Amino acid sequence: MNPGELEVRVARRQAEAQDICSFELVQTNGQPLPAFSAGSHIDVHLPNGLTRQYSLCNDPRESHRYLIGVLRDPASRGGSQAMHEAVQEGSVLRISAPKNHFALAHGASRSVLLAGGIGITPILCMAERLALSDAAFELHYCTRSRERTAFAQRIAQSAFAPQVHFHFDDGDAAQKLALAQLVGTVQPGVHLYVCGPKGFMDAVLAAARAAGWPAEQLHYEFFGAEVAKSESDGAFEVKLASSGRVIQVAKEQTVVQALAAAGVEVATSCEQGVCGTCLTRVLEGVPDHKDMYLTPEEQAANDQFTPCCSRSCSPLLVLDL
Repeated sequence: MNPGELEVRVARRQAEAQDICSFELVQTNGQPLPAFSAGSHIDVHLPNGLTRQYSLCNDPRESHRYLIGVLRDPASRGGSQAMHEAVQEGSVLRISAPKNHFALAHGASRSVLLAGGIGITPILCMAERLALSDAAFELHYCTRSRERTAFAQRIAQSAFAPQVHFHFDDGDAAQKLALAQLVGTVQPGVHLYVCGPKGFMDAVLAAARAAGWPAEQLHYEFFGAEVAKSESDGAFEVKLASSGRVIQVAKEQTVVQALAAAGVEVATSCEQGVCGTCLTRVLEGVPDHKDMYLTPEEQAANDQFTPCCSRSCSPLLVLDL
């Protein structure tokens, strides 16, 4: 086991909705787990060798367990399939300590939480934290149907249930999410949080940006993304600043693949530009950003990129490797 990793056992596995299971994880040595905050996720090393990120959705005051929810996705690249088919009660897994790239903003006057499908996992944790501190918020939870709505009973039994609005794709028009109306007016101090499928998040963020929401009031976390291929993608070179070594990246290769072929390993996890595990400093050159991890402002700075999917606009990138 690598330094910083934890060994956990699945103490409980439970069906939460159609195609969604929750997994309760406890340390195999019986010790308390590291503290976390609302919006945190962990890396889970799966039995098939893949590593995937799952948001923690239990109360951050709990130190005896982590709770994650996993959707069995038919378009899975093997992660959710492994969790649903190979991980049972009693299974032992390796995980990372919690990381948080989706934290609640301090000092918000009000929070608007939007969850699409399995995106409820970090959003639910946020709602419970906001309710605990008597903060003003509303939660909009969009799913395909009631049968696919995970944690519905937990929400119904919560003190903040009146602040939650359910929106079902197969429901009548009156209960559908009125997105333009919801984000149409920008107010100082109001922060918006969104998590869910990429199409859902793109729609929410596009509507909010079109309405003039400042970047610092928009918070989001992508679970997965399809890396955009372009006809203009071509070969380029990367130079390792530490040694001066230059490595060719072919048109059909990622930077990570080219580096690995040359014996240079870069830690990766999602390989889709959503988790930030492989984030690398760029010392010279202009990256062609294809990630969903960096904010538009961070991308514009061109001083870091995700080599698992991003490429180069310039013939050479000098990397801090």
